[in-house]
Amino acid sequence: MLDPIADMLTRIRNAQRAGHGTVVIPASKLKLAIAETLLSRGFVTGVDKKSDETGKKDSIEITLRYVEKSLLRHEPAIREIKRISKEGRRVYLKKGEVHKVKNGYGLAIVSTSKGVMSGEEAYKKGLGGEYICEVW
Repeated sequence: MLDPIADMLTRIRNAQRAGHGTVVIPASKLKLAIAETLLSRGFVTGVDKKSDETGKKDSIEITLRYVEKSLLRHEPAIREIKRISKEGRRVYLKKGEVHKVKNGYGLAIVSTSKGVMSGEEAYKKGLGGEYICEVW
């Protein structure tokens, strides 16, 4: 697998479009931090780190959130999730370049020297870093 973060985002996108309640992805510290950022902003309802019987392979189980539009129709809370910084083209932002996504309705996830955080947090703390993805 060339880009594990892109794989994580694709698994979330596909699970939401298929209407699944949860999605399981292989674990890493960066993926867990991204999932916890999604949890803190209300795009998902739960993040749980699990390990198998041998304790060698950890996984992250993400409980997806759906918004009830009517009695018969539920829409995913995540309309779009898009990778910005890719393997072939890394995108870095300076502290003043962090912008709002969809006029504040979306979420920019930035990997800074102080950890993974939303773009809004990075802007308030005066930090820049790698622009991982956008969610709305």
